[in-house]
Amino acid sequence: MSSPLKVFITGASSGIGLALATEYVQRGAILGLVARRGDALAAFQQSHPHSSISIYSVDVRDAEALAEAAAQFIAQHGLPDVVIANAGISRGAVTGESDLRTFREVMDINYFGMVATFEPFAAAMVAARRGTLVGIASVAGVRGLPGSGAYSASKSAALKYLEALRVEMRPHDVGVVTIAPGYIRTPMTEHNPYTMPFLMDADRFAVKVAQAIERRTAFAVFPWQMGIVAKLLHVLPRWLYDRAFERAPRKPRGTVTE
Repeated sequence: MSSPLKVFITGASSGIGLALATEYVQRGAILGLVARRGDALAAFQQSHPHSSISIYSVDVRDAEALAEAAAQFIAQHGLPDVVIANAGISRGAVTGESDLRTFREVMDINYFGMVATFEPFAAAMVAARRGTLVGIASVAGVRGLPGSGAYSASKSAALKYLEALRVEMRPHDVGVVTIAPGYIRTPMTEHNPYTMPFLMDADRFAVKVAQAIERRTAFAVFPWQMGIVAKLLHVLPRWLYDRAFERAPRKPRGTVTE
């Protein structure tokens, strides 16, 4: 009988992270869950009393605390098979409107938080020649969305970082999986003041992600229709993109979703 999968997930208290935690609990995995809201993690842990779940109330911007959580998980359960860097926020921000702090915060969580999540595990995975690092990026990183410059920039950085990491880890048999969600029904999207095409429920999304991780898919977009949209946006000429999106609906400034 094979041993249970060991999975470490950040941003696990709500949205995509919570859906992934639920999916892996159903698969019988040993979980390490990280989020700022320790009460939400504790509630999840208590609702699954027969599962092996370790929780860590940590902000991914605190690299030292995140490394300590990683060390505790390894000491208790061993090196995880899968590490999912999912923690993220979305905030409307506009240059020239005193939103510099917002730009920094979004980048710190969405990009540097991803790097900090992988850092405590990468060397051990390389030494063991096993394991999979998973980054939750976004279709929003393909082009710069007006009103969401902070979010788009952070997810674009994540996409490029994950691509570089995938190539770096390839000789060591460590997988790197990039997941680029389109619109997923979560607290992050429920207040968006515009139409969200191909909106997918979080639990269905989590099933698709777990399958992609199991296959070690290098890059996956869910729902699949948004993959086509992303490819079209990527090749759209700048002049046409500018005209098409200059009047597009925007996330209001200061709106906080995670």
